[in-house]
This record gives sequence, structure tokens and C-alpha cells, in this order.
Amino acid sequence: MGNAGAVTPEVAAPRVVLTGGSAAFAIRDFLTRANVDFLYHDGEGPPGVAVCTFADGTQLVSPTLHELAGHLGLLRPAATDVYDLVIVGAGPAGLAAAVYAASEGLATAVVEREVPGGQAGTSSAIENYLGFPDGISGVDLAERARCQAEKFGAEMLMLREVTAGGVVDGVFRSNLSDGTSVRSRCVLCASGVSWRRLDAPGVERLLHAGVYYGAAISEAPGVRDKDVFVVGGGNSAGQAAMNFARVARSVTLVVRGDGLAASMSTYLTRRIGDALNVTVRRYAKIIAVDGDDWLRTITFEDSGTSERDVVDAHALFICIGGVAHTDWVSGAGLLVDGAGYLVTGRDLRDPALNGGRQVWPLSRDPYVLETSRPGVFAAGDVRRGSTKRVSTAVGEGAMAVELVHRFLAERAAPT
Repeated sequence: MGNAGAVTPEVAAPRVVLTGGSAAFAIRDFLTRANVDFLYHDGEGPPGVAVCTFADGTQLVSPTLHELAGHLGLLRPAATDVYDLVIVGAGPAGLAAAVYAASEGLATAVVEREVPGGQAGTSSAIENYLGFPDGISGVDLAERARCQAEKFGAEMLMLREVTAGGVVDGVFRSNLSDGTSVRSRCVLCASGVSWRRLDAPGVERLLHAGVYYGAAISEAPGVRDKDVFVVGGGNSAGQAAMNFARVARSVTLVVRGDGLAASMSTYLTRRIGDALNVTVRRYAKIIAVDGDDWLRTITFEDSGTSERDVVDAHALFICIGGVAHTDWVSGAGLLVDGAGYLVTGRDLRDPALNGGRQVWPLSRDPYVLETSRPGVFAAGDVRRGSTKRVSTAVGEGAMAVELVHRFLAERAAPT
């Protein structure tokens, strides 16, 4: 049974039966990315209300994600007083670091504001990752990595966000959004990025009612035989377009430039070019979306001619680059660049980035993934200069663990 498939006699009942239209989107998305089997009945129940019925008969009406996760047993308290490593973010970089750190005996906790997988977890098919010639979904990759990390003893602290950080007596203290805190000898910031918002009238009003940020793979069954639009020219947009093309009547990939080659992998551009129901709309800017209780039309403007036209649409998926998750680092004394990405390694000595200040406090050079605070590292999309690919994030997460070992050995060495 797929996450939202029908129950069959051969398969055990789903853990959750969910009803509710657009009000249930956040729950559907969470259950899908958390790899929890559920059965969804579209359009049933009172309007604007989501109802979760669990296998034990319990019902929750429009629960928060914290309430939902608590009932499913997904929320756990920190079990260790001081960890060797706290990892902020459970995307590919954070999960890779968790696997290697825990497997090498480091007491490890991962703090994740949503569910494991990060932005990669919304991908329907990652086809250029080593060892998966037929591709693997982001959900499956994240679930395998989570299981592997937990097998080695890493703790997953889900639906919590780091809100502030500091050092007390040589130990890092990370304050969490639930009012608790975790302490550690080292920190790895692998908090990734979120989708850049589309500034156009109607977008916020129709959010989750035909307009979505990211690939929203939980919504694929609902676009069957419909007209779908995907905004963005990167791999995430291309993967989303190909996923929806399997069921949609048409998929239009919307880009502001003249094509896809500059920001999308070659294998994806070829797939898109070969797909009969996928077209690329170039030099296009969305200036408005409209509809009553669901998306009905999109208004485009041609960036070359300024001509406008209105097209019918059932769904719009927005995948237009990232905004770094570094809101909490300002109080922790970590240097970021003008776009909010964490500065690491030799870049810390660049006057164009550090404003001519001495931001590195030690006589030794910073390690390649080390931030302006010794013992705090960064990996993956949140790091300035990183390559926005799953394989690169995994490699940096693994590399960070080696640097953590060096730092801990350095601190343990006699002076």
C-alpha cells in the first residue's frame, strides 16, 4: 500500500485514516515524508477541518503536527546530558553525519524542525545518486538513513528547531523551540534551505488549495488528468515535473531564462525534452494566481515582450531556489554572508566576508567546514559555496565527522 493508497486484504490497516480537503494538506505532507502509512478520503468531513482516525480508534480534529507526532510516538526527549555532537538538521548532510558519528561511537543527537529528509525528502526520484541506478525517492533515502543512524545509537529530536546557541564552560548549549535545550561538545549546522517565496497576488490565499511550495509529492494522486505548472529551473523542479507527468494531462515547467541547461542536470533536461506532455515555458514570470476556493488560473508576463496572458491551471508547485535556515546563528556569533549562508574554512579570512574583522580566534587555521566559532561546523546547502546536490551534502556530512574527531582530540590533548 502506498502512503495514500487503498487498503487491500493483503496489507495491514493504515496507521491513520485522514479526511479533509485543503485543511489536511500539512498532515498529508507530514505523514508522507515521515513514511507513515495512511489512507486519505478527499472531500469528506466538515469543510476546513481535518480529522485523523488512528488504528486504536482515537480521533484528533485538526491536530497540530506536534499533537499528531506525539500520538504516533515520534516525539522523544533528549536522553543524554552532554552529547559529543549535536546536528542541526536531518537532510542528507545531517543524516550522513549522524550515521558516521554514531557508528564511530560519538554520542549524537539530531535536531530536525520537521521530519528527516530536508528539501531532498520532497523529491519523487533522485536518479543520479551513487548506488541507485533506478533512482530512489527522497522519502525512501531519508528513511533508510534515519534507520541506519538510529541503529548506531543516534537520537532524532523531531519537530524542534534551534532558536539560539551559546557556550557555557566550554560546552555548546542549543536552545530548542519547545523550551528545552541540548548540550554538546561540538555542533554541526546542516539546517539546509527553504523554498524562496513567490511574490504574486493570490499565492498566499491559495496556499495548499492548488498552490504549493516544493514538489509536495503527497499531492500527485490529486493531479491525475489535470493541468499542472512547476516553477523553477533546478533539479528539484525537473524531478517534480517528471513525477507529475506520469499522471497529469499536461505539465508546464516555468522558467525566467532561456532554458534549463544552466541549472539542471543533463539527464533531467533530456527526460523533459522527451516527455510528450511536458513543455517548458521560457522567459515567463507569474504575476498573479486566482481562484475561489481552489486555484483556477495563472497570469503570466513575458519578460521580453511584457505581454500577458491568463491560462487555466489546477495546481502550481513552486521550486525557486533556497533561503538559508540560519536565523538562530546571529546570537551564536557565527559569520554568515550577505545571503545568510554560513561562512567556513579559509573564507573566514576573506575581508569581503568578514568586514575586515578578525573573526577566527585560534592560532591554527580553521578546518575546512568549521565556522567562525571553533567546534561548530557547517555542511550541505546551508554552507556558503556548497554544491546544491545530495551527493555533495552527504560527502560534507561524512567529512564533518572526521573534523569533529580532530577537534575533540585537540581539546583532549594536554596543554
